Amino acid sequence: MLDQRKIIHIDADCFYAAIEMRDDPSLAQVPLAIGGSSQNRGVLSTANYLARSFGVRSAMPTAQAKRLCPSLVVIPGNMEKYRLASRQMHAIFRQYTDIIEPLSLDEAYLDVTDCEACHGSATRIAEQIRQQVREQIGITVSAGVATNKFIAKVASDWQKPDGLTIITPDQQFEFVSQLPVKCISGIGKVSQERLAALGVFICSDLQKIDFSILQKNFGSMAFRLSQYALGIDKRPVQTTRERKSVSVEHTFSEDLCSLESCLARLPELLASLDKRMAGRGLEAQVSKYYLKLKFNDFKQTTIEQAIQSTFSKQVFSALLTRAYQRQSRPVRLIGVGYRLSTPAPRQLDMGFD
Repeated sequence: MLDQRKIIHIDADCFYAAIEMRDDPSLAQVPLAIGGSSQNRGVLSTANYLARSFGVRSAMPTAQAKRLCPSLVVIPGNMEKYRLASRQMHAIFRQYTDIIEPLSLDEAYLDVTDCEACHGSATRIAEQIRQQVREQIGITVSAGVATNKFIAKVASDWQKPDGLTIITPDQQFEFVSQLPVKCISGIGKVSQERLAALGVFICSDLQKIDFSILQKNFGSMAFRLSQYALGIDKRPVQTTRERKSVSVEHTFSEDLCSLESCLARLPELLASLDKRMAGRGLEAQVSKYYLKLKFNDFKQTTIEQAIQSTFSKQVFSALLTRAYQRQSRPVRLIGVGYRLSTPAPRQLDMGFD
């Protein structure tokens, strides 16, 4: 039964930074971040916990992070090294189960419902995985154990870093009831404000609100909100994940101060997009063109257009023009990409015509 599943969510602690601190222990004594240079408008991928104590966080512009923490050490990182560590982590996971859903290099769900190791104890399996990762890879991971993915993921973040949180079926409802609604995936700042206007701040508030009010304010999202507020999540751990988009983006070292200068950079971005698409066999799934602009005030806009009867990259020029006109101010970042649809089993050979 779904309510008897045993789900573990594993999340490495400040993964990229942890690998760097493992390889150079002196970095463990300083506020450390992985990311691009502040001189080239870089952004941070992650930061160690010492840096986070200054307010530094992932996706923050490096220049802003340096203002918060002048002693911050920023290094570019090594993706091949991180991928190797990720593969080593997954090799450990596969000692216990083949039902693994990767969320990123350093994060995954494991379904250990039918696992015979550790006499079937999900708690002991999680403990052993954490110990093996520490001993074999030299980093720490946090884990959450629960009957479903939603609760397991929240639990893994409960005692970070290097934590293990187990939510038994008997504890599940009480645990969920106290959670701030921001813990629900998909609830960002705007949704939090809309819920606050309805007097909803934690999941117990959400449990009490009439479903018709939720539906009026959140549409199709209402059912998921009401289910998660009760601790119900029937999603299985999926061993394969469908790619929903392919995109590239670039942050420019100097603002692009006109539409013409933005259009002039489009060909190189589209060439990078072609390289990312090459060999993936995704052409038949492309359903929309996608473009993003981030302006010099850090506000951003996105624009999409469905692909019609013919495929043409010239559409990106038109999308860029329309997106630029929404603000008509200097641009610091341009992103281009394609939205992908789920492939139809008998139409995998279709092209763009």
